[in-house]
Amino acid sequence: MRLSENKVVLVTRKTRLEELIAKYNTFSQAKFYVEHLGADFSDYVLEHENYQACIRDAETTLQAFLRVQIVDRSFLPNFLFGPQDVIVTLGQDGLVANTLKYLEHQPLIGINPDPDRWDGVLLPFKVGDLKSITPEVMAGKRRIQEVTMAKAQLNNGQVLYGVNDIFIGPKSHTSARYTISLNDRQEQQSSSGVIVSTGLGSTGWLKSLLAGANAIAGTTTANQEATRTPWDADRLHFTVREPFPSKRSATTLVYGQIEGNASLTLVSQMPEHGVIFSDGIEADYLEFNSGIVATLSIAEKKGCLVM
Repeated sequence: MRLSENKVVLVTRKTRLEELIAKYNTFSQAKFYVEHLGADFSDYVLEHENYQACIRDAETTLQAFLRVQIVDRSFLPNFLFGPQDVIVTLGQDGLVANTLKYLEHQPLIGINPDPDRWDGVLLPFKVGDLKSITPEVMAGKRRIQEVTMAKAQLNNGQVLYGVNDIFIGPKSHTSARYTISLNDRQEQQSSSGVIVSTGLGSTGWLKSLLAGANAIAGTTTANQEATRTPWDADRLHFTVREPFPSKRSATTLVYGQIEGNASLTLVSQMPEHGVIFSDGIEADYLEFNSGIVATLSIAEKKGCLVM
């Protein structure tokens, strides 16, 4: 007998082998392509077999407690999570971020299917831990780490959430043109885009941008403030990539924080190819072309990671 008739959603992702087969139609053709380039195809097979075994083990364990529904991450944008659902992700850190932004306070358990392969900062558990963790989560006895998210609200009504970061800029290697505003400061800019980062994402893309900027400037002490931001901190950091100074574009409002009820506003001046996407998922983007106003702020909801 199950402990509850509520549902657990097991979120999975395609393995590298599955992606190769989808691209080259058959296992044999995928194998030929990889080995023809001198790579080790057996590693792809080993990773795939291990991942499939973890899915089976996780499903078997979870079925003892709840109804199980397996969902591939490609369906997340259109999937409806129930308010009482327990969410389990089986994959890399990116899968946790991809899933968390579609939730409304449901607890998420991050499972590392291959600790020897993935570091798993957001994956504190193994498949074998589900037997003890799941009933504790259902009883509300596990510690929950709140995660602050970023939100992009457009003047056409569209909304995009980001768990790690949100990118606003050009689709390709061209310059983005826009007006940027924060509090009482405003200026026109030309750059390769703007990154708005959460505390969770502050040790990722934002950290690399700050490290590069400090290295180019020749400073000896890097700005470490953003890299120490707690995951649940009610503030966001933004930085402008490669701002270009000219007669019509300035470079003074290129780094800062968005705190409390404040917001960062960008007005697009690009006729085409402007985009906004979050957490590195470029395929799931909003258009940011002429006339679009994007308001970046702290999201009204927080992610809930089981620890």
